[in-house]
Amino acid sequence: MILLIGGTRETRDLAMALADAGFEVLVTTATTVPLEVGDHPNIAHRAGVLDAAGMSHLVVEQGVDLIVDASHPYATVVRANARNAALERSIPYLSWLRPSALQPDDSVVVTEDHEHAAKTACSFGLPALLTTGSRNLAPYVAEAKRNGVALFVRVLAEPQSRAACLNAGIAEDHTVTGRGPFSLEENLAVLRKFNIGVMVTKDSGAAGGLPEKLEAARIHGCRVVVVRRPEESNAAAFTDVSQIVAAVRNALGRH
Repeated sequence: MILLIGGTRETRDLAMALADAGFEVLVTTATTVPLEVGDHPNIAHRAGVLDAAGMSHLVVEQGVDLIVDASHPYATVVRANARNAALERSIPYLSWLRPSALQPDDSVVVTEDHEHAAKTACSFGLPALLTTGSRNLAPYVAEAKRNGVALFVRVLAEPQSRAACLNAGIAEDHTVTGRGPFSLEENLAVLRKFNIGVMVTKDSGAAGGLPEKLEAARIHGCRVVVVRRPEESNAAAFTDVSQIVAAVRNALGRH
């Protein structure tokens, strides 16, 4: 059994490729937001947040032989829990990392973390749009208040996300909901509606819709602040589906 930690757009392609190669695949996703994981008979799916203990329990309960981690590049806690569960069970851990979509000529400000991103974004005194999810809202809210900046956020249309925004002090009329990746037109519509001057995003790759965000910002004329990706400590990281399938075969002795 392969445990595929999903949540990104590539989850279905990875699951189908592994299932077609003859492996049984259990896809786990943190949210209940619909995600296409493929309809192959070798694919099963579970949903719900797993902490460190829950991840370890799932690995043992399901008799997992190998973990393929295709969680979001910024999901540092999930990735750490998956690596630790693999170590505890003495099974292989392989990481899927979507390629960066930032280009050398992109006119953006890259920051180390959310605290620096918040300070940078709010330093211009312009309406800011936060597109980094419903976590890590606190530094942005604090900096927006300190600088008198109107802060807008775009999050998943989930009760937890809405609650996180309200708890952080972000009004409903400053919250935009939807599931990305968003098209150029969808991004432009939000930027224009709220007269956004600064957009904060992550380097979520082409599959995560970063090129469309950058182009929308260029057309609208707003600044872009990017939160740098966390360092990936695992050497067995892949960006090609066929390569990761080959690596799984090799790790499990199925040549």
